[in-house]
Amino acid sequence: MQITWFGHSAFRIDLKGAVILIDPFLDNPTFKGDRQAAAKGATHVVVTHGHDDHTGSAVEICRATGALLVANPEVSDYLVGLGVPGDRTEQMNHGGELDLGAFSIAYVPAWHSSSTTIDGRPVYLGNPGGVVIRAEGERTLLHMGDTGIFDGMKLIGEIYAPKIGIVPIGDRYTMGPKLAALACRRFFDFETVIPCHYETFGALHGQVGHFVKEMDGSGVDVVVPKRGVAVAA
Repeated sequence: MQITWFGHSAFRIDLKGAVILIDPFLDNPTFKGDRQAAAKGATHVVVTHGHDDHTGSAVEICRATGALLVANPEVSDYLVGLGVPGDRTEQMNHGGELDLGAFSIAYVPAWHSSSTTIDGRPVYLGNPGGVVIRAEGERTLLHMGDTGIFDGMKLIGEIYAPKIGIVPIGDRYTMGPKLAALACRRFFDFETVIPCHYETFGALHGQVGHFVKEMDGSGVDVVVPKRGVAVAA
């Protein structure tokens, strides 16, 4: 497995037989790379919830590559309305799992919100979530989406036993470094964690150095990738 971070919560997961883009906000201000190259060869686009900084370039990528969109029903319908081909979607919700051939994906709870604004009015886009990705011969990966800390994380860890965690640390809208580290230590048995959702905007004041410090002594490998540079996982 190769994991590439494009800033914020946008990731590319390269597996045997699949290229998965998660929350592809490729025009975020911290990613200076080539958006077309970032999305090249995408087979699946996964969206955890409906906020614009997570739906991002999903429509553009799905139309350009033919990638299959995987999202909850409300986000899926919304993005189909914006141009994602209706026959290239798979809808799912909390507790559900899909076998997509090269990998399976489960949709798990996140403690957050999910909406967009249309004509100046907020529009509800279903419950936010995280996703668990499992592929033969690979370690199980959890992308938490946007979330605060909550007790249900213990069940996610127990049921799916993820070994790689992609964890929001930016504070204000999600966990900050201290709570993110507490979640990783208390509820999961991660081998590797990758922090995300930080430094994109000034409002996100959680600092990655603080998260690394909070994880000291945990025995977990904290990987802080450069934007646009793939790391083996």
